[in-house]
Amino acid sequence: MTTSGLNGITAGSSAISTVGQEDVGLTYRGYSITDLAAKSTFEEVAFLLIYGKLPGQRELDAYKKKLSGLRSLPDALKTLLEAMPSSTHPMDVLRTGSSLLGTLEPEGKDGRTAASVGDRLTASFGSMLAYWYRFHSRNERIETESDEDTIAGHFLRLMSGKPADPLKRKALDTTLVLYAEHEFNASTFTARVITSTLSDTYSAIVGAIGALRGPLHGGANEAAMELVSSFDSPQDAEKSLIHMLEARRLVMGFGHRVYKNGDPRSPIVKGLAKELSETAGNMSYYDISERIETVMMREKGMHPNLDFYAATAYHMCGIPTAMFTPVFVIARTSGWVAHVIEQRANNKLIRPLSDYTGPSPRAYIGVKERG
Repeated sequence: MTTSGLNGITAGSSAISTVGQEDVGLTYRGYSITDLAAKSTFEEVAFLLIYGKLPGQRELDAYKKKLSGLRSLPDALKTLLEAMPSSTHPMDVLRTGSSLLGTLEPEGKDGRTAASVGDRLTASFGSMLAYWYRFHSRNERIETESDEDTIAGHFLRLMSGKPADPLKRKALDTTLVLYAEHEFNASTFTARVITSTLSDTYSAIVGAIGALRGPLHGGANEAAMELVSSFDSPQDAEKSLIHMLEARRLVMGFGHRVYKNGDPRSPIVKGLAKELSETAGNMSYYDISERIETVMMREKGMHPNLDFYAATAYHMCGIPTAMFTPVFVIARTSGWVAHVIEQRANNKLIRPLSDYTGPSPRAYIGVKERG
């Protein structure tokens, strides 16, 4: 059987997450995303995904200390970040930065495993982004360590140069939990295909970042922010959206290849966006987003996915729009690495077939006879 985009095709088995299963929903290693978002932290979830279990308190304290010690960047990487043009997309910053780090700290050397590479990248991706951003936007060379004890707090601290606001830190931490893993999505499947060739973990992550770079996968949150910020009011949004739908233009942040009755992560991030907006005394983007949601449900029967309200939440956290998908990378690296480890445990080269649709066999005609 063939299908466009492999839609509906089961490409393998995994014990890492369930997505879209009736009466189960989204789970990470059996734990409901609703419980994890409400009760855990991103560091707990990263440990769960990479090491296969939720950590006890001592394990969590040790893991957070380990990640804190992996935030610094080698001088060669800082030099590369400074050499990148200011116009570079932050996704390309991470793609190139992780590739260079793979040459400076290669897997297999000094006892580095897929898990330790995952920890290093998860801990340092925020440092890469903030160092590049602060150098090119403010001409500052910053230290990439901080006394913040979470990935979320560290990133916000480095980006702003100020201690992380507790509400923003918690909101970002929760979105990292929501973005951490999602079964055989395009970027994760890319990582597994690369891993199946017996390539290294850095190569798998670089490939996954490349897949996530595309607007049909990870770029939807940026596109959603551009859409929401283009309207002056909910009324303007409704009027303009009707015209967009009549013109059959794609509205990013709605619908999902797997979820047909709504993304279970969306209500959680919507609540975060509302709380952040109310606290800031600025409901403009939230109200516009809510009106867009209403129109899309009324006109198309489409639910928002995680990316739609994440746009408003990240904006209210002070994160630049171009950084939205790179923040996704910080979270999803733990999921990617979990799949790298799982693929290696029972590996077989991923090599599907295709249905040929080209010309029937034909005779070769020499160049002179072709005229």
